[in-house]
Amino acid sequence: MKFDVDAFSAWEHKSITLLGMSGVGKTQLSNILMRENWFHYSGDYRIGTRYLDEPILDNIKLQAMQVPFLQELFRSDSIYICNNITVHNLNPVSSFLGKLGNPELGGLPLAEFKRRQDLHREAEIAAMKDVPAFITKAQEIYGYKHFINDAGGSICELDDPQVLDILSQHTLILYIQASKNDESELIRRSVAAPKPLYYREAFLDEQLALYMSERQLPYVAMVDPDDFVRWVFPQLFYARIPRYQAIADKYGYSITTAELARVKDEGDFLRLVAAAVARGK
Repeated sequence: MKFDVDAFSAWEHKSITLLGMSGVGKTQLSNILMRENWFHYSGDYRIGTRYLDEPILDNIKLQAMQVPFLQELFRSDSIYICNNITVHNLNPVSSFLGKLGNPELGGLPLAEFKRRQDLHREAEIAAMKDVPAFITKAQEIYGYKHFINDAGGSICELDDPQVLDILSQHTLILYIQASKNDESELIRRSVAAPKPLYYREAFLDEQLALYMSERQLPYVAMVDPDDFVRWVFPQLFYARIPRYQAIADKYGYSITTAELARVKDEGDFLRLVAAAVARGK
């Protein structure tokens, strides 16, 4: 949605979608707003509990069935496995997405890695298309006045115009742009603790070819999973920036992580959004 400042201030039931790389403060902000009558919709939580729940459990069961002791217990229905995904614990989603490379180092073959990437993409699209229904649920069932959509960092890579149309029709889209200092910190964190990531297939194919050429590796099975994530993250980070900005320019507004760092409560946040609306970009 596009607003002028007066229209935004008068908007009785505010619904805002947060865009930005993981680590820019989307979830931290959502936690602040939850205390002040905002419903927190976590895209990653919806993905893990609704759209990838069965694939995640199947993957865990597949690993457990390799243990003879557990295998017999599973086959006799003596035990079962369930997910314990929370907004603050999305490890089952990350572990399913996995990393590409040498299986002896915990990596996945390229075909399986791409299969899981595709499942994640479809799950994220579905989770974002659920936003309008959850805006209604937040008000009518749970009694929240406002709604915050904590979107995943890979939303800019879905290449599904319908998702952005839906979000722009039902929410104000707010891009949190990392400052130069925060850019460096986000990259430093990723290098220190490489995590599973979603990549557009064209981006993955291009970067993987460059990585293997640089490392002189003839087979994907020789790729060190953590080393590839460390190597590719800066490229991914800077490839996503213009995509986020294009979404903000067309559908919404932008703020910076430096501005967001000064937000301590709902009032601070609403004043910041109003300032972004006044800037018109």
